[in-house]
Amino acid sequence: MTQFIPCALVPVYNHQQVLAQTVVNIRQFGLPIILVDDGSNELCKSVMRELAAADPANVHLIERPINGGKGAALKTGLQSAAELGFSHALQIDADGQHNSADIPRFLQLAEATPGTLIAGMPEYDASVPKGRLYGRYLTHVWVWINTLSLGITDSMCGFRVYPVARSNALIAAEPMGDRMDFDTEFMVRWHWRHWAIKQISTRVIYPEQGVSHFRVWRDNKLISWMHTRLFFGMLWRLPRILINKFRAEVA
Repeated sequence: MTQFIPCALVPVYNHQQVLAQTVVNIRQFGLPIILVDDGSNELCKSVMRELAAADPANVHLIERPINGGKGAALKTGLQSAAELGFSHALQIDADGQHNSADIPRFLQLAEATPGTLIAGMPEYDASVPKGRLYGRYLTHVWVWINTLSLGITDSMCGFRVYPVARSNALIAAEPMGDRMDFDTEFMVRWHWRHWAIKQISTRVIYPEQGVSHFRVWRDNKLISWMHTRLFFGMLWRLPRILINKFRAEVA
């Protein structure tokens, strides 16, 4: 890769209360933005259209007609990033949970290691719902089992930098979930290909007026099925994984 041309990628679903501030926070670093409307309500659509109209050179709006889920929005956004000529896409949530002040740190590491997936490791304060926090630990354990490695510290954080071409190639080659299961499944399948991953500690908050689209029964069911799918995928890859681990230890 000869040129580092990053953008921000923001999936949006009914985040009209805080979206304008999120865009301001991103734009202060001179980063172009792709907003992916994942079938939002009319009020949120109008906010996004106003933001795009106010700065058409730097705010690109992609509208999906129906809600397909965070993963579906990210897949659409990564494809759009490729079509617009961006080399890397910094995923950041629309709801203000992520610390936008850390954007330069993520981009600096991505530019220094352009083929690497850069992912956040959340540092939570007291605002985090305890059920969500404990549920993450169960996913951590399953990820360690499905990769036969402790190398992935956190697979669920939606603050990350994707190498666009490599990410789209992975998505095209392997089926992945379209909702809250996408982040973890993408990272495990990336790891299976022995592509580099670097993780950065970053503060994550749950704003008092924040809007969560995590649906406990639906999304936990999808995540459970995702872990099952990955487990059998790991068993199929097990001989190759063990051979590669042995070669790495010998080297």
